[in-house]
Amino acid sequence: MCARRIAWVLSNDIVGMDNQSFGLAEALGLDCVKKRVVASAPWRYLPPNLWLSPLRFLGEGSDSFVPPWPDVVIGTGRLNTAVAVAIKRASSGRTVNIRVQHPQMSLREFDIIAAPQHDDLQGENVFSTLGAVNRVTQARLDDASQKFAAEYANLPRPLIGVLLGGSNRKYTLDAGFAEHLADQLEQSQQQHGGTVLITPSRRTDAAVVEVLRQRLPDAKIWDGVSENPYYAYLALVDYLVVTADSVNMASEASFTGKPVYVAGLTGGTNKFEDFHRSLQARGCTRPFTGELAHWQYQPLDETRRVADEIKHRLGW
Repeated sequence: MCARRIAWVLSNDIVGMDNQSFGLAEALGLDCVKKRVVASAPWRYLPPNLWLSPLRFLGEGSDSFVPPWPDVVIGTGRLNTAVAVAIKRASSGRTVNIRVQHPQMSLREFDIIAAPQHDDLQGENVFSTLGAVNRVTQARLDDASQKFAAEYANLPRPLIGVLLGGSNRKYTLDAGFAEHLADQLEQSQQQHGGTVLITPSRRTDAAVVEVLRQRLPDAKIWDGVSENPYYAYLALVDYLVVTADSVNMASEASFTGKPVYVAGLTGGTNKFEDFHRSLQARGCTRPFTGELAHWQYQPLDETRRVADEIKHRLGW
């Protein structure tokens, strides 16, 4: 039996980016070793191509980067790009350098780049994805279903799962939005009955959760302490509502083949709008207005598709 390839998965402790890196690494069948990268000043403020000797000048809390070098290095986002390039160079080119998202430096430094199509990145080594690669698999959903099925079994149906993100540089998700969302969810329940299940994320403002708690007293809202029911929502609910700020959540929800509604927010960019238009054109999502309907589409599994293409390209 051949030994499995070792992958160093570079992490800046940003959950959404880690999920993309680990999701692709797992789909490739790699043995993953998490390697923490802490970018110190001034490097964290500079483009990756300006980092000097990145393996020598990492910040406190970084893991060590010494031989033996891995078979593969995978990372997502700007803050570990230079480290990935340095690892490939230190290995005399033997380490396969796989990058998720736009690397923000020369594409020639990478063997494979998996970039969302709304980044409009072109190159022979670029695989375009509709949305974000992720860690959602049928096995994970089956496991979550077994854990939470009894808890949800007697709740009035339909189950309406709400996945909350938070404000970022592009969108505002505040108490005013929460009031509007509560109005829409009340409309859904008036027309269809059922139960609202809400899972906030680390980015969700406490004021948003409090508004929803007050407005929707019968809703089941994750307390942030017990086991996160995120995968259980994907597995067990009848409808999904995701906030527009997160490409990851919309991509993950669309893996299920269930009706996915996107709750609009103030703000946005052309890239986000292009992504949401593409997802809607594929039949995965619709804008959330409070109305609920059933429809069907081919579940979105870009992680598996890209992993298969990478294996073919690399002869694995």
